[in-house]
Parts: sequence; structure tokens; C-alpha cells
Amino acid sequence: EKIGVVVHPQSIIHSMVEYIDGCVIAQLGVPDMRAPIAYALAWPERCETGIGKLDLTKVATLTFEEPDMVRFPALRLAFDALKAGQTYPAVLNAANEIAVAAFLDRKIGFTDIAGTVDKTMQAHEAWTPVELEEYIQADRWGREKAREIIG
Repeated sequence: EKIGVVVHPQSIIHSMVEYIDGCVIAQLGVPDMRAPIAYALAWPERCETGIGKLDLTKVATLTFEEPDMVRFPALRLAFDALKAGQTYPAVLNAANEIAVAAFLDRKIGFTDIAGTVDKTMQAHEAWTPVELEEYIQADRWGREKAREIIG
């Protein structure tokens, strides 16, 4: 209930956090993935990326849209897993990692990623984990099932 997603076609705002007082802090930058990747790799430091600076005077508008869950099926699956809870989020993550690796290895198409995750989730009989080992077990199951689905 505390996570929301909006589509921002200009790709200038990379993340936003809304606080209890209603204020929102946003991270803005040029629409180039090198910046967030560099930040992730250098964290907690910042490093020179070689990309241009964001000029807010040249940004005409910032627009936002509700996500289309048909167009973004993986997003729908993620929200479904979060809502269902139990072991579903662990299985979703595991299946997604296997499907993305299969895509990068050219074993499946890009649009097959969400389908693989969906089929894995449909086959899963969830339980409420208590110990860390149970999350690891769910992760292992999700990986094995996704591999089986991919073939």
C-alpha cells in the first residue's frame, strides 16, 4: 500500500519519495542510465559520469501517467506478489532473475520474461515463511521452476 508507480515519459525524474508531511523529494537527472548505474557502483560516493548536466530551463514539461498493467505485465506481477505476500515475492524475484539471464543468453525473447515469471507464480503453492532458510527454499524453488518452464 505504500509503494506507488507512475510512468514519466521524459525519464528525467528517476525516483521520488513522499514523506508523512506530504512533501516529495525527487532525484532528477538527464535521461541516461549511465548516471544511476555509476551511482549504484560508486555508492556512497559520487563519481564523474561524463554525461551532460541537466538544464532545467530546457525541460519544457514533466508529465506523469498511471502505468498500463497490460503494457507492463511484470509490474502487475510484482504488485500481485507483494499483495499476496508469503513466499510469492521471493519466487517472483527468483523467476525474474532466471528469465532475464535466459533472455541475455538469447534463449527466450524479451516479452517471454514476464510470461515465464507469471507461469512460475501460477505454479507456486505459497506458504508463510518463518525462518530465513524458508525464503532461500522458496528462491530455490522459483529458480528451478523457471528453468523448467524455459526448457
